[in-house]
Amino acid sequence: MPSDSFNKKLLIAVEESLSSLGDTPKQAIFFHLETCFKVSKEQIPESLTEFAKALEGIFGSGALYLEKLIIKSLYEKLGLHFENGADWDFLTSVSKVQKRIIQKGECSVR
Repeated sequence: MPSDSFNKKLLIAVEESLSSLGDTPKQAIFFHLETCFKVSKEQIPESLTEFAKALEGIFGSGALYLEKLIIKSLYEKLGLHFENGADWDFLTSVSKVQKRIIQKGECSVR
């Protein structure tokens, strides 16, 4: 799976997860990301560290909940099973699945 396809799936997972808060809050979050954290919606896949910091800045410890929603949605889009371990980390999880998908082509399109 090409990297741009992975990035599209990641962005869709982000949008779907933020939609769980409602459409208006989702739009407000994207606006806040761009104006305060200088990360546009389209830049999220390439700016994951900044995105994660922005979520933490906006939601504090509540960012963890959104990060898990994003990862679960991403795994679902890639046809994989997500297991939440004690050492779970958003950035590490995205990096691992991206390497797995891009290097080995282990993906089903949904």
